[in-house]
Amino acid sequence: MEAKLAMVDPTLAEMGKNLNEAMKMLEDNQRKVEEENEKKYARKDIPGPLQGSGQDMVSILQLVQNLMHGEEEEETSQTYRLQNVGEQGHMALLGHSLAAYISVLDRERLRKLTTRILSDTTLWLCRLFRYENGSAYYHEDDREGLLKICRLVIHTRYEDYTIEGFNVLYSKQPVIYISSAARTGLGQALCNQLGLPLSCMCHVPCNTMFGSQHQMDVALLDRVIKDDVESGKLPLLLVANAGTPGAGHTDKLGRLKELCEQYNMWLHVEGVNLATLALGYVSSSVLAATKCDSMTLTLGSWLGLPAVPAVTLYRHEDPSLSLAAGLTSSQPVEKLRALPLWLSLQYLGHDGIVERIKHASQLSQRLLENLKNLDFIKTSVEDELSSPVVVFKFFQEYSNRDQTSHAAQASTIQHPIISSERHVYDTFNQWLGEQLAQLVPASGVDVVELEDEGTCVRFSPLMTSAVLGTEIQDIDQLVDCLKMKIPVLTSTLQLREEFEQEVRRTPGLLYIEDLSWPGLGVVRYNYHSDGKNDDKQEKELEKINTELLKKLNELESDLTFSLGPEFGGQKNCVYIGMVTEDLDVSELVETIAATGREIEENSRLLENMTEVVRKGIQEAQLQLQKANEERLLEEGLLRQIPVVGSVLNWFSPFQASPKGRTFNLTAGSLESTESMYISKAQGTGTTPPPTPTSSLSKQRLPGQKVFKRSLRSSDALSETSSISHCDDLEKMDQRAPALSPGQEQGPLETQKLEEQKEVAKAATTDTEATQSDQPLHDCTEAEEQGSQR
Repeated sequence: MEAKLAMVDPTLAEMGKNLNEAMKMLEDNQRKVEEENEKKYARKDIPGPLQGSGQDMVSILQLVQNLMHGEEEEETSQTYRLQNVGEQGHMALLGHSLAAYISVLDRERLRKLTTRILSDTTLWLCRLFRYENGSAYYHEDDREGLLKICRLVIHTRYEDYTIEGFNVLYSKQPVIYISSAARTGLGQALCNQLGLPLSCMCHVPCNTMFGSQHQMDVALLDRVIKDDVESGKLPLLLVANAGTPGAGHTDKLGRLKELCEQYNMWLHVEGVNLATLALGYVSSSVLAATKCDSMTLTLGSWLGLPAVPAVTLYRHEDPSLSLAAGLTSSQPVEKLRALPLWLSLQYLGHDGIVERIKHASQLSQRLLENLKNLDFIKTSVEDELSSPVVVFKFFQEYSNRDQTSHAAQASTIQHPIISSERHVYDTFNQWLGEQLAQLVPASGVDVVELEDEGTCVRFSPLMTSAVLGTEIQDIDQLVDCLKMKIPVLTSTLQLREEFEQEVRRTPGLLYIEDLSWPGLGVVRYNYHSDGKNDDKQEKELEKINTELLKKLNELESDLTFSLGPEFGGQKNCVYIGMVTEDLDVSELVETIAATGREIEENSRLLENMTEVVRKGIQEAQLQLQKANEERLLEEGLLRQIPVVGSVLNWFSPFQASPKGRTFNLTAGSLESTESMYISKAQGTGTTPPPTPTSSLSKQRLPGQKVFKRSLRSSDALSETSSISHCDDLEKMDQRAPALSPGQEQGPLETQKLEEQKEVAKAATTDTEATQSDQPLHDCTEAEEQGSQR
């Protein structure tokens, strides 16, 4: 390698060396960022004066690194990885540096070099993608190629356009036809750049009855073109898709080409499926693209090449019109756009290019085969044998749906049945796509919105695998994660209705219907206001529900409670996330209601405490004042005279018991302290009621979390119920004499004990009648089961 570099121009060798060093420094800094996530860079992105002495390369590259990654940790918690461009990416980046160096050559040498680069790259691409006798236009924006093609067609169809300009368009208005499944905003961008009104753009609907719902309706297009011709318009150009941006389906390019020839229209094709033209086996629908008038290729994403231009291949016989449309240039520097691609294609070679595209197709097939074996997953692919794009979604039938809907359910995604149901599925699939993208980032899956299917998860390896380095094991990991998420989705979807019914039956709770929330549901605890204004009621409602959320999160459960999404969610609500099938919905709702009531009672107690204490003090002052007046009447007037009263009290002492007042916060009443001075101890007074507990509280197994149904069957409980009642009765009888004489059982405990005795006696009678002939060891096992329970 060093011997080869010695034979190269020293300037070129130095350029390649500097590029390698710069990329190495940036990649090393990226590794340091990943290893030291806690490290913060100083903010150096504030514009400042230019330093007079200048800076070295290391300082400048460090500044670039800081600007690239300095605020990542402040803006988002997700880690960001710099794309690993690889050796072929270094060649593409080197092309930009070489283009700047080559541009300073003398004009003749520059012309020869650019002509060779342009002709080589065009020849390679035309042969690689089976496009014979084609020319190439290299552009940075992938829409720019179509824009130049539109100008070429306008120059071709309007002969006087070069002289008269837009005046010739008044006689016959041009019409550009584009599929409704095309990229969003493509038609408007073309009209804006061409200076045409939006009425010149005609969006052709897709099939509704037969064929793919993402393919252009050819019969309808034929009728629309006929109507435009009869109204004096000029059909100019048709934009078709070989892989729609959403679902990756291909239009019927063969029939569209025949239609374009009939009306003398230009056919332009774009889409990700054009990459499969480089493979040995190509579907007939995509192979028809080789007969079109022009096509746009985005090689950067297909091959994982950074900063390489897109290419538009076209066929036209008049070079002057191509020059007028901007497809060719007389400036040699313009032709240097192909230099990064020229270097990268030579580095990869024909086999390397085909291997990358073939690997992406194998990834999609691997995922599609695994999705066929999964329940509740519906796929939308054009060709199950070779589909570069795989679109799938979670879908489950409701149990109350009629049998005709079950029979109509096929392996592909069907039309939405109920708008609310579709909204729920869209929300769940949005959550599923985000979870899969987060758990398996190397897969490159994303969420896509389709017109008929709704929200789906899309896997397009031709656009992501070369950049992310997706491998077969990533697909297997993606399928494993999907298998883990499907039971959660099905359980949550089934329990949503039960949760809604439980909340509506529970007093004090309000069910909030939020179809955009991916979880069990949304609930709000209603605050019972007593004539308060709206502002104060809103504050109390927010305070109680916030405290309720805090209490729920403190419980040891697998559920997630939150305030909902940051934008667009309901206020003062508790949002419950995804759940599993062992969730006890009734216990969950009862716990939420009981916790809310407890918080409300505590809030009211604190709110009324000040007023109660103030009134109690005033009442105590009045009672003490009245007691002093009564004491004066009992003692007499003489005892109030300073000297006489002392002598009289010495000869005839007056015995009076002190009478104070004590305030019982629990009962909220005043009580006399006379009993305190008599017994030298505080009187018991009214005993506060016991703290109410949830009626659904139950004994849990070791390690079992709250809101989980017990795994023990009801049969085992019924077999040991009589024995356990007998054991409980014996233990209660043994504990009863141990009470001290001063202790008494409350009426609630006495009633409960009597009920348990009656139940136990009845159970014992049934057990003796039905199990008298069973062996002794059966009774022993029943006793052990009862004690364990």
